[in-house]
Amino acid sequence: MPFDPFQIDLPITEVIAPTQQQLKDNNTLIVHAPPGAGKSTLLPLALLEEEWLNGKKIIMLEPRRLAARSIATRMAELIGEKVGQTIGYRIRFDNKVSDKTRIEVVTEGILTRMLHSDNAIEEVAMVIFDEFHERSIHADVALALCREAQQVLRPDLKIMIMSATLNTNELTELLQSPLVESKGRQYPVDVHYEDQQDEWMMSEIAARMISKAVKKHEGDVLAFFPGQGEISRCEEILRKDLKDFAIHPLYGSLPHGKQMAAIRPNKDGKRKIVLATSIAETSLTIEGIKIVVDTGFGRSSQFDPQSGLSRLQTVQISQDAADQRAGRAGRLSPGVCYRMWSRATQDRMQKHLTPEILEADLASLVLDMAQWGITNIDEMTWLTPPPKAAIYQAQELLHQLEALEDGKITDHGQALHRLPCHPRIAHMLLMAEDQSNLALACDIAALLEERDPLGREAGTDINERIIVLRRQRGENRLNRHFSRIEKIAGQYRKLFDEEAENDSFDPYETGILLSYAYPERIAYARPGNNAQFQLSNGKYAMLGHKDDLAHEPWLAIAHMDARDGMGKIFMASPLNPRDLMPMVKEKEIITWDTRQGGLIASLDMRIGSITLKSTPLPDPDESRLVEAISEAIKKEGERLLDINKEVIKWQNRILSLRKWNPGQGWPDVSTPTLLMTNGTWLSPYLDGVKKPDDLKKLDLKSILHHSLDYALQGKLEELAPERIEVPSGSKIQLEYASDGAAPVLAVRLQEVFGLAETPRINDGKTPVLMHLLSPGFKPVQITSDLNSFWNNAYFEVKKDLKGRYPKHVWPEDPWKEQAIRGVKKKK
Repeated sequence: MPFDPFQIDLPITEVIAPTQQQLKDNNTLIVHAPPGAGKSTLLPLALLEEEWLNGKKIIMLEPRRLAARSIATRMAELIGEKVGQTIGYRIRFDNKVSDKTRIEVVTEGILTRMLHSDNAIEEVAMVIFDEFHERSIHADVALALCREAQQVLRPDLKIMIMSATLNTNELTELLQSPLVESKGRQYPVDVHYEDQQDEWMMSEIAARMISKAVKKHEGDVLAFFPGQGEISRCEEILRKDLKDFAIHPLYGSLPHGKQMAAIRPNKDGKRKIVLATSIAETSLTIEGIKIVVDTGFGRSSQFDPQSGLSRLQTVQISQDAADQRAGRAGRLSPGVCYRMWSRATQDRMQKHLTPEILEADLASLVLDMAQWGITNIDEMTWLTPPPKAAIYQAQELLHQLEALEDGKITDHGQALHRLPCHPRIAHMLLMAEDQSNLALACDIAALLEERDPLGREAGTDINERIIVLRRQRGENRLNRHFSRIEKIAGQYRKLFDEEAENDSFDPYETGILLSYAYPERIAYARPGNNAQFQLSNGKYAMLGHKDDLAHEPWLAIAHMDARDGMGKIFMASPLNPRDLMPMVKEKEIITWDTRQGGLIASLDMRIGSITLKSTPLPDPDESRLVEAISEAIKKEGERLLDINKEVIKWQNRILSLRKWNPGQGWPDVSTPTLLMTNGTWLSPYLDGVKKPDDLKKLDLKSILHHSLDYALQGKLEELAPERIEVPSGSKIQLEYASDGAAPVLAVRLQEVFGLAETPRINDGKTPVLMHLLSPGFKPVQITSDLNSFWNNAYFEVKKDLKGRYPKHVWPEDPWKEQAIRGVKKKK
């Protein structure tokens, strides 16, 4: 007998029939339902008997592993089965599916890999994107690829996007899709603002607040923290103060059994306190929660395209995330939420979560697109397009890893793509396979992917971590930190059918393996600067002076961040420079260095940006000289070029016309765009340029004007003139704005006597804004209705100014007075 979703009393049942109908008529649907409505479990089950499935599967993408397991388990329970039969899941290094599975809940890059192995995903009838408002990069990439498959190969493929807080208007417009909304059944939550937000005392303040809350209110507690460290400190305090409570941490790397203990009711009937990261914001239902304590912080890995480094940052959450968290207290009954910030702070918080695609390392995304055969990423369907700078950075890295050549995927790149890890790690593993040190590479890969098991007090040498891992593994007594690392290392060994090794090893082998993963972080000790290193990407980094690696001449750096222009190294390995000989390349270097006086041309022996030997290049290629100048202008053009007031005025005229007349082809001449595209308009004028003074002498306004299409050059003065002639005969300059605001005509009042109508430009479509000035050139009136001014406001202005400027004419009838430039001569 088919499962009847209407037997479950959840709000989502109200929209099951509309959802079924919309999916019969459309291939894409957006479902908006608040947390706790039941969309993740009931809607997929309600679609199992639809005719359009035609014996094919439903794939549902979840942004988190714990949610994927939990939702699959709950759906299986609802139909009276075990996971792995009709309902299954696939997550990284774990899956429960069978040939009977009809709904697969998948996470991370699993769906993307399915799409790559079969572009048309022939066995799939529908893809569901659950909790899309979390805006994970995996979901964005998978949606782009699914839309591509739907539009090119599989017009019958159904896509359903489910969200709790997403801006659905933006999504429905992008996808041209209908929307089904469920009102949900949220119980009231009483929100208290405590104004005690302190990042450094977060755990202590939260512990006090939890202790206060459990005395005032009934029910279990869910408290939100940015990460494991804050959770551990709060847990330690609470275990001393609240001994009668069951206290459970909940975060992504926690063993599955402990995660489930946090979610399920306490076996002994104790009140429960769950200390969680953002993992508990959405899909998970934690029974008994009536109290939420929210620190207001989350943790986000943010990628900096300028430095090529990612930093894990503690950040303030968005308003919609705060609402999601508070809503956890009202899923099953009325509840209460304590926020550790003020109401004023709440109003200043960002409204929506920043999509991960704007802050993440995009190397995997670019490799995904290349594997699909897409070279122009902009042509894909993106709710939020990936930043161009981050795309460029990712492409550079993939070329270094030999995954791309001239923008296209190589055989090696395809091999990297087949491995379920970051391209850096994949490259290291494949290079290790060739050199017969895979067991060490698997240990390194696991250590790189997980939190440092020893902490910073153990120093920066990654080899110390490998030694402890191998010792504990050999003695079969892995602690919880190394147990997780060994599990991942074991999964990597399984991929290559490799055995674990617990013997001693050469630390220089670790260094060369790390250099494969991070070729831009090969580092050479700076002469005379103890513990400071230059990286092969041209950046600089430092160690503590007492660190064991501080006196090494060469390092391969794994973990570091960027601080005040100098990166701080957290994990590295010594490196034997002899091992780097295959990476040494003779290269003609033509670059621009403003501090050293301009163009430099040399023949260098290099590893990346580290120069081992350099000799002057006598006869450099002129085209490469121009290219070097062009690259310098992209980075520091505002300092190199004479972007004077006349240039800015010209830019503003063009930008105004671009805003007013979008169909006329006016180009984007904003300064950032001009600098990035300087190769197309400035290159012909760079022959002979050698030093910064040569660049400053270039007549930018003339060059830019002649770069315009000839027809547009003629239209510019016609539609957006530099000056307007006023009744006095003066030609007054117009001041244009870059945003297309009305141009300003600042003119002395006496020069426009008798002018009835406000002047208009742009074929009469755009009135100017009159700034009427006193004889002393001070503004006395701003108006876009000159007619009204003469009939009304003029007489007030006259009273005020007549005594201050008695030599100037102030007629009773301004309509009949002759306009003049200065003082009217006496007859």
